[in-house]
Amino acid sequence: MPRNSLYRMIDANFNRAKEGLRVCEDICRFKLNDKTLTSKIKKLRHELTDCVLKFSIKPIVLAREIKEDVGKASLPSELKRKDLEDIFYANAQRGKESIRVLEECAKLIKRNIAEQLKRLRYVLYALEKKVIEKF
Repeated sequence: MPRNSLYRMIDANFNRAKEGLRVCEDICRFKLNDKTLTSKIKKLRHELTDCVLKFSIKPIVLAREIKEDVGKASLPSELKRKDLEDIFYANAQRGKESIRVLEECAKLIKRNIAEQLKRLRYVLYALEKKVIEKF
């Protein structure tokens, strides 16, 4: 795989994961008013950033090609949400999927980061369950 393609995947999935986690964090903060869950998701978001910054960030950002991205359009299902629980669930899925892609990409660059990302993905699985139980 050309390095530029790999970096584009890392860039897109890092952005997607952080955005999804931020939505989840805000729902825990503003809807559930749960300081502990809000803090844990925020910590996870920051740990994810620390992992990705272990790659060389400049080529990742420079590989970004927004105009040529064939997958940037939203699907109709992404434009429909029934409540904050539905929004939380959708964004938790987005976070888990994106962290998994980052984990797989890391195997081609720095395998030790792949293990860290795997651990973060499992942290998100556990947090998702705790939040869903609170709704």
